[in-house]
Amino acid sequence: MEAYLYEPLEENKVKCNLCNHRCVIKDGLRGICGVRENSGGTLETRVYGRVIARHIDPIEKKPLYHFLPGSLSYSIATVGCNFKCRFCQNADIAQMPSDRNGMIVGDVTTPADVVQEAVKGNCKTIAYTYTEPTVYFEFAYDTAKLAHENGIQNVFVTNGYMTGEALEMISPYLDAANVDLKAFAEDFYKTYCQARLAPVKETLKRMKSLGIFVEVTTLLIPGLNDDRKELEALAAFISDSLGVDTPWHISRFHPTYRLTDRPPTPVKTLDMARKIGITAGLKYVYTGNVPGERGEKTFCSQCGEILIDRWGFYVQKNRITSGMCPQCGVAVDGVWD
Repeated sequence: MEAYLYEPLEENKVKCNLCNHRCVIKDGLRGICGVRENSGGTLETRVYGRVIARHIDPIEKKPLYHFLPGSLSYSIATVGCNFKCRFCQNADIAQMPSDRNGMIVGDVTTPADVVQEAVKGNCKTIAYTYTEPTVYFEFAYDTAKLAHENGIQNVFVTNGYMTGEALEMISPYLDAANVDLKAFAEDFYKTYCQARLAPVKETLKRMKSLGIFVEVTTLLIPGLNDDRKELEALAAFISDSLGVDTPWHISRFHPTYRLTDRPPTPVKTLDMARKIGITAGLKYVYTGNVPGERGEKTFCSQCGEILIDRWGFYVQKNRITSGMCPQCGVAVDGVWD
Protein backbone atom coordinates (compact mmCIF):
# COMPACT_ATOMS: atom_id res chain seq x y z
CA MET A 1 0.00 0.00 0.00
CA GLU A 2 1.23 3.51 -0.77
CA ALA A 3 2.40 5.29 2.37
CA TYR A 4 1.10 8.58 3.69
CA LEU A 5 3.24 11.67 4.25
CA TYR A 6 6.15 11.46 1.86
CA GLU A 7 7.50 13.47 -1.05
CA PRO A 8 9.23 12.31 -4.25
CA LEU A 9 12.77 13.50 -4.94
CA GLU A 10 15.06 13.30 -7.93
CA GLU A 11 16.61 10.00 -9.05
CA ASN A 12 13.61 8.04 -7.73
CA LYS A 13 14.44 8.89 -4.13
CA VAL A 14 11.71 9.75 -1.63
CA LYS A 15 11.64 11.68 1.62
CA CYS A 16 9.48 10.18 4.36
CA ASN A 17 7.79 12.82 6.50
CA LEU A 18 6.14 10.50 8.99
CA CYS A 19 8.70 10.71 11.79
CA ASN A 20 11.45 13.12 12.70
CA HIS A 21 14.18 11.03 11.11
CA ARG A 22 12.70 12.26 7.81
CA CYS A 23 14.58 9.52 5.98
CA VAL A 24 15.66 10.10 2.40
CA ILE A 25 15.29 6.63 0.88
CA LYS A 26 16.81 5.39 -2.35
CA ASP A 27 14.88 3.20 -4.74
CA GLY A 28 14.61 -0.36 -3.43
CA LEU A 29 15.62 0.50 0.11
CA ARG A 30 13.77 1.02 3.39
CA GLY A 31 13.85 3.72 6.02
CA ILE A 32 15.25 3.41 9.54
CA CYS A 33 12.02 1.78 10.73
CA GLY A 34 12.56 -1.14 8.36
CA VAL A 35 8.93 -1.24 7.21
CA ARG A 36 8.59 1.62 4.71
CA GLU A 37 10.15 0.90 1.32
CA ASN A 38 10.84 2.95 -1.79
CA SER A 39 9.44 1.03 -4.74
CA GLY A 40 10.31 2.81 -7.96
CA GLY A 41 9.85 6.27 -6.45
CA THR A 42 6.68 5.37 -4.51
CA LEU A 43 6.97 4.96 -0.75
CA GLU A 44 5.06 1.89 0.38
CA THR A 45 4.21 0.53 3.82
CA ARG A 46 5.01 -3.16 4.20
CA VAL A 47 3.04 -3.63 7.42
CA TYR A 48 -0.47 -2.44 6.57
CA GLY A 49 -2.81 -4.92 8.23
CA ARG A 50 0.04 -7.26 9.22
CA VAL A 51 -0.80 -7.52 12.92
CA ILE A 52 1.89 -9.37 14.91
CA ALA A 53 0.34 -8.95 18.37
CA ARG A 54 -3.19 -8.49 19.65
CA HIS A 55 -4.41 -8.72 23.22
CA ILE A 56 -7.11 -7.37 25.49
CA ASP A 57 -5.30 -5.49 28.25
CA PRO A 58 -6.30 -3.36 31.19
CA ILE A 59 -5.86 0.29 30.18
CA GLU A 60 -3.51 0.56 33.18
CA LYS A 61 -0.99 -1.62 31.33
CA LYS A 62 -0.32 1.09 28.72
CA PRO A 63 0.16 2.69 31.35
CA LEU A 64 -2.76 5.11 31.47
CA TYR A 65 -4.04 5.74 34.99
CA HIS A 66 -6.27 8.77 34.38
CA PHE A 67 -7.98 7.66 31.18
CA LEU A 68 -11.01 5.41 31.68
CA PRO A 69 -9.40 3.53 34.62
CA GLY A 70 -10.50 -0.05 35.10
CA SER A 71 -11.56 -0.42 31.46
CA LEU A 72 -10.25 -2.80 28.80
CA SER A 73 -8.20 -1.83 25.76
CA TYR A 74 -7.91 -3.88 22.56
CA SER A 75 -4.18 -3.66 21.92
CA ILE A 76 -2.42 -4.24 18.59
CA ALA A 77 0.95 -3.91 16.91
CA THR A 78 2.86 -4.65 13.74
CA VAL A 79 6.60 -5.26 13.59
CA GLY A 80 9.05 -2.39 13.33
CA CYS A 81 10.25 0.69 15.16
CA ASN A 82 11.96 3.97 14.28
CA PHE A 83 14.12 3.81 17.43
CA LYS A 84 16.93 1.34 18.10
CA CYS A 85 16.75 1.28 21.90
CA ARG A 86 19.34 -1.04 23.42
CA PHE A 87 16.90 -1.71 26.26
CA CYS A 88 13.88 -2.50 24.06
CA GLN A 89 11.42 -4.63 26.04
CA ASN A 90 9.67 -5.90 22.90
CA ALA A 91 12.72 -6.30 20.68
CA ASP A 92 11.54 -9.61 19.23
CA ILE A 93 8.85 -7.77 17.28
CA ALA A 94 9.92 -4.12 17.37
CA GLN A 95 13.41 -4.82 16.04
CA MET A 96 12.51 -7.81 13.86
CA PRO A 97 13.06 -6.09 10.48
CA SER A 98 16.45 -4.67 11.49
CA ASP A 99 17.67 -7.76 13.38
CA ARG A 100 16.37 -10.41 10.96
CA ASN A 101 17.25 -9.17 7.48
CA GLY A 102 14.09 -7.21 6.85
CA MET A 103 11.68 -9.91 8.03
CA ILE A 104 8.06 -8.83 8.27
CA VAL A 105 5.40 -11.18 9.58
CA GLY A 106 1.89 -10.78 10.94
CA ASP A 107 -1.66 -11.95 10.44
CA VAL A 108 -3.55 -10.23 7.63
CA THR A 109 -6.12 -8.03 9.34
CA THR A 110 -8.44 -5.18 8.36
CA PRO A 111 -9.40 -2.12 10.41
CA ALA A 112 -12.93 -3.55 10.53
CA ASP A 113 -11.56 -6.77 12.06
CA VAL A 114 -9.84 -4.82 14.83
CA VAL A 115 -12.88 -2.70 15.62
CA GLN A 116 -15.16 -5.72 15.59
CA GLU A 117 -12.90 -7.58 18.03
CA ALA A 118 -12.72 -4.51 20.28
CA VAL A 119 -16.51 -4.31 20.39
CA LYS A 120 -16.78 -8.05 21.02
CA GLY A 121 -14.26 -7.79 23.88
CA ASN A 122 -16.15 -4.94 25.57
CA CYS A 123 -13.15 -2.67 25.08
CA LYS A 124 -13.62 1.08 25.43
CA THR A 125 -10.39 1.83 23.60
CA ILE A 126 -8.05 0.51 20.94
CA ALA A 127 -4.39 0.88 21.90
CA TYR A 128 -1.67 1.03 19.26
CA THR A 129 1.18 -0.26 21.36
CA TYR A 130 3.93 -2.88 21.96
CA THR A 131 5.98 -1.49 19.06
CA GLU A 132 5.86 2.08 17.70
CA PRO A 133 2.46 3.02 16.23
CA THR A 134 4.02 5.71 14.06
CA VAL A 135 5.60 3.08 11.79
CA TYR A 136 2.21 1.51 11.03
CA PHE A 137 0.55 4.89 10.82
CA GLU A 138 -1.66 4.15 7.82
CA PHE A 139 -3.26 1.13 9.47
CA ALA A 140 -3.57 2.95 12.81
CA TYR A 141 -5.16 5.95 11.12
CA ASP A 142 -7.74 3.91 9.21
CA THR A 143 -8.55 1.84 12.29
CA ALA A 144 -8.79 4.85 14.59
CA LYS A 145 -11.18 6.62 12.24
CA LEU A 146 -13.45 3.57 12.08
CA ALA A 147 -13.20 3.11 15.85
CA HIS A 148 -14.58 6.61 16.43
CA GLU A 149 -17.50 5.83 14.16
CA ASN A 150 -18.25 2.90 16.48
CA GLY A 151 -17.90 4.83 19.74
CA ILE A 152 -14.45 3.50 20.64
CA GLN A 153 -11.60 5.80 21.65
CA ASN A 154 -7.98 5.50 20.52
CA VAL A 155 -4.71 5.45 22.41
CA PHE A 156 -1.10 5.65 21.21
CA VAL A 157 1.73 4.25 23.32
CA THR A 158 4.57 5.99 21.58
CA ASN A 159 8.12 7.28 21.64
CA GLY A 160 6.76 10.64 20.48
CA TYR A 161 8.95 10.90 17.38
CA MET A 162 6.19 11.51 14.83
CA THR A 163 6.29 14.72 12.81
CA GLY A 164 3.92 17.60 13.34
CA GLU A 165 2.25 16.67 10.06
CA ALA A 166 1.55 13.12 11.26
CA LEU A 167 0.25 14.31 14.60
CA GLU A 168 -2.05 16.87 13.02
CA MET A 169 -3.41 14.18 10.70
CA ILE A 170 -4.19 11.63 13.43
CA SER A 171 -5.26 14.13 16.11
CA PRO A 172 -9.02 14.17 15.31
CA TYR A 173 -9.10 10.44 16.10
CA LEU A 174 -6.41 10.20 18.81
CA ASP A 175 -7.90 10.58 22.28
CA ALA A 176 -4.97 9.80 24.55
CA ALA A 177 -1.29 8.93 24.48
CA ASN A 178 1.33 7.65 26.82
CA VAL A 179 4.63 9.07 25.60
CA ASP A 180 7.99 7.63 26.59
CA LEU A 181 10.24 10.47 27.68
CA LYS A 182 13.21 8.16 27.89
CA ALA A 183 15.66 10.62 29.41
CA PHE A 184 16.34 14.33 29.50
CA ALA A 185 19.73 14.34 27.80
CA GLU A 186 20.49 14.46 24.09
CA ASP A 187 23.49 12.14 24.59
CA PHE A 188 21.26 9.41 25.99
CA TYR A 189 18.87 9.60 23.04
CA LYS A 190 21.74 9.55 20.55
CA THR A 191 23.70 6.74 22.19
CA TYR A 192 20.96 4.42 23.40
CA CYS A 193 18.05 5.12 21.01
CA GLN A 194 19.71 6.53 17.88
CA ALA A 195 17.34 9.48 18.00
CA ARG A 196 17.03 13.00 19.43
CA LEU A 197 15.31 14.42 22.50
CA ALA A 198 14.10 17.74 21.09
CA PRO A 199 11.41 16.33 18.76
CA VAL A 200 9.92 14.30 21.60
CA LYS A 201 9.57 17.41 23.75
CA GLU A 202 7.92 19.20 20.84
CA THR A 203 5.48 16.31 20.29
CA LEU A 204 4.45 16.35 23.93
CA LYS A 205 3.70 20.06 23.84
CA ARG A 206 1.85 19.75 20.54
CA MET A 207 -0.28 16.86 21.83
CA LYS A 208 -1.37 18.96 24.79
CA SER A 209 -2.23 21.88 22.51
CA LEU A 210 -4.34 19.58 20.31
CA GLY A 211 -6.38 18.37 23.28
CA ILE A 212 -4.97 14.84 23.34
CA PHE A 213 -4.89 13.48 26.89
CA VAL A 214 -1.24 12.83 27.77
CA GLU A 215 0.56 10.74 30.34
CA VAL A 216 4.37 10.39 30.41
CA THR A 217 6.56 7.39 31.19
CA THR A 218 10.28 7.29 32.02
CA LEU A 219 12.12 3.99 32.39
CA LEU A 220 14.89 4.59 34.93
CA ILE A 221 18.12 2.79 34.02
CA PRO A 222 20.83 2.70 36.73
CA GLY A 223 23.72 4.97 35.90
CA LEU A 224 22.30 6.16 32.57
CA ASN A 225 19.30 8.43 33.14
CA ASP A 226 18.77 8.43 36.91
CA ASP A 227 20.93 11.43 37.84
CA ARG A 228 19.09 13.65 40.32
CA LYS A 229 19.70 16.88 38.40
CA GLU A 230 18.54 15.33 35.13
CA LEU A 231 15.37 14.05 36.79
CA GLU A 232 14.75 17.47 38.30
CA ALA A 233 15.02 19.02 34.83
CA LEU A 234 12.72 16.38 33.35
CA ALA A 235 10.10 16.87 36.09
CA ALA A 236 10.31 20.64 35.64
CA PHE A 237 9.69 20.23 31.91
CA ILE A 238 6.55 18.20 32.55
CA SER A 239 5.33 20.67 35.16
CA ASP A 240 6.10 23.84 33.20
CA SER A 241 5.39 22.72 29.62
CA LEU A 242 2.66 20.10 30.03
CA GLY A 243 1.05 21.06 33.32
CA VAL A 244 1.12 19.84 36.91
CA ASP A 245 -1.93 17.64 36.25
CA THR A 246 0.07 15.48 33.79
CA PRO A 247 0.61 11.99 35.24
CA TRP A 248 4.25 10.85 35.28
CA HIS A 249 5.04 7.12 35.42
CA ILE A 250 8.52 6.15 36.61
CA SER A 251 9.21 2.54 35.66
CA ARG A 252 11.71 0.02 36.91
CA PHE A 253 14.30 -1.25 34.44
CA HIS A 254 15.15 -4.94 34.06
CA PRO A 255 18.15 -6.09 31.99
CA THR A 256 17.08 -7.03 28.47
CA TYR A 257 18.00 -7.11 24.77
CA ARG A 258 21.35 -5.34 24.30
CA LEU A 259 21.55 -3.74 27.71
CA THR A 260 22.25 -6.53 30.16
CA ASP A 261 25.19 -5.06 32.06
CA ARG A 262 22.95 -3.00 34.36
CA PRO A 263 21.06 -4.27 37.42
CA PRO A 264 17.33 -3.73 37.94
CA THR A 265 16.50 -0.25 39.16
CA PRO A 266 16.63 -0.06 42.96
CA VAL A 267 13.25 0.76 44.47
CA LYS A 268 14.91 3.60 46.40
CA THR A 269 15.79 5.23 43.06
CA LEU A 270 12.15 5.08 41.98
CA ASP A 271 11.15 6.61 45.31
CA MET A 272 13.72 9.39 44.84
CA ALA A 273 12.39 10.20 41.39
CA ARG A 274 8.81 10.20 42.67
CA LYS A 275 9.73 12.70 45.37
CA ILE A 276 11.46 14.85 42.75
CA GLY A 277 8.28 14.89 40.69
CA ILE A 278 6.13 15.83 43.65
CA THR A 279 8.58 18.56 44.66
CA ALA A 280 8.34 19.92 41.11
CA GLY A 281 4.62 20.34 41.69
CA LEU A 282 3.35 17.30 39.80
CA LYS A 283 0.10 16.07 41.31
CA TYR A 284 0.23 12.49 40.08
CA VAL A 285 3.54 10.62 40.10
CA TYR A 286 3.56 6.83 39.84
CA THR A 287 6.14 4.07 40.12
CA GLY A 288 5.81 1.07 37.82
CA ASN A 289 7.03 -2.54 37.59
CA VAL A 290 6.93 -2.81 41.38
CA PRO A 291 3.41 -4.13 42.18
CA GLY A 292 2.09 -3.43 45.63
CA GLU A 293 4.06 -0.24 46.11
CA ARG A 294 2.39 2.94 47.31
CA GLY A 295 3.41 4.62 44.06
CA GLU A 296 0.78 2.86 41.94
CA LYS A 297 -2.19 4.38 43.79
CA THR A 298 -3.88 7.66 42.90
CA PHE A 299 -4.08 10.15 45.77
CA CYS A 300 -6.04 13.37 45.99
CA SER A 301 -3.60 16.22 45.43
CA GLN A 302 -5.41 18.34 48.00
CA CYS A 303 -6.50 16.16 50.92
CA GLY A 304 -4.33 13.06 50.34
CA GLU A 305 -7.18 10.55 50.24
CA ILE A 306 -6.67 7.37 48.18
CA LEU A 307 -8.85 7.85 45.11
CA ILE A 308 -7.89 4.80 43.06
CA ASP A 309 -6.46 1.75 44.78
CA ARG A 310 -4.44 -0.40 42.35
CA TRP A 311 -2.49 -3.62 42.51
CA GLY A 312 -0.26 -3.83 39.48
CA PHE A 313 -2.44 -3.21 36.43
CA TYR A 314 -5.72 -3.80 38.22
CA VAL A 315 -8.06 -1.33 39.89
CA GLN A 316 -9.31 -2.63 43.22
CA LYS A 317 -11.38 0.44 44.06
CA ASN A 318 -12.12 3.74 42.30
CA ARG A 319 -13.62 6.43 44.53
CA ILE A 320 -13.56 9.30 42.01
CA THR A 321 -17.08 10.66 41.63
CA SER A 322 -18.00 12.88 38.68
CA GLY A 323 -14.31 13.64 38.21
CA MET A 324 -13.89 14.83 41.80
CA CYS A 325 -12.49 13.65 45.11
CA PRO A 326 -15.47 12.50 47.24
CA GLN A 327 -13.72 13.71 50.38
CA CYS A 328 -12.84 17.33 49.56
CA GLY A 329 -14.48 17.93 46.18
CA VAL A 330 -11.32 18.95 44.29
CA ALA A 331 -11.33 18.15 40.56
CA VAL A 332 -9.10 15.27 39.45
CA ASP A 333 -7.66 15.68 35.97
CA GLY A 334 -8.46 12.82 33.63
CA VAL A 335 -11.08 11.17 31.46
CA TRP A 336 -13.50 9.29 33.70
CA ASP A 337 -16.29 6.91 32.83
